Amino acid sequence: MLAVGLLAGLCACRSYPNLVEPTVVIETAGGQELGVSTDYGVVFLGQKGHTGKAELVAFFGDGPSIEPILIEPLGAGLYLAEPGLELPAVQLSFANPAPGTPVQIRGRGPKGPWSTQGRIAADPRVEGLLLDVPEGFRLPSDQIGAGVYLREPGTPWRLLGLVSGHLALSGAAGEPPREYLTAVGPRDLWRLPAHRREAPRRFPAPTRRDLR
Repeated sequence: MLAVGLLAGLCACRSYPNLVEPTVVIETAGGQELGVSTDYGVVFLGQKGHTGKAELVAFFGDGPSIEPILIEPLGAGLYLAEPGLELPAVQLSFANPAPGTPVQIRGRGPKGPWSTQGRIAADPRVEGLLLDVPEGFRLPSDQIGAGVYLREPGTPWRLLGLVSGHLALSGAAGEPPREYLTAVGPRDLWRLPAHRREAPRRFPAPTRRDLR
């Protein structure tokens, strides 16, 4: 069950000069959801819409920019969109970080962008990318799809995965349940470069003159 909470406790946001703002909002007939702009296009989880036309809202210093998109399915619950305007983008990480490795979780809610620090977790009962729930953190339901970023030595922040939900597992006898954030990670994100073999971009997209 997802715990719905306010973003106020998440918005003690810090500035990361080497991390661009790749978080976007996908507007579909079913509602809004988060996506992340990568070198291979905008990736998201299709929670609100997973076919047909939609709109993408990107955020620049002078305000939002709305672009029409066509949703492409990638499989494994991932979806792709290629807007006509080139957006700030991050590279992908296909690392397999050990439990305890710090990561950044970034999203965007009604009050603007937010970020919080998390750590990689592991549980023998679960396959895939798991994160320990940061202290005091509650994942609002509209923040499914928030990006999980890893910074490997000598590299900028890269996208490791997309938060997909909240998981509670029973603990050992007498122990409280263990809580995690689940994420779609490198095991499935490889579908982006496989789908975009000629990427990072199929064709040069128009770029805003003030961002060159």
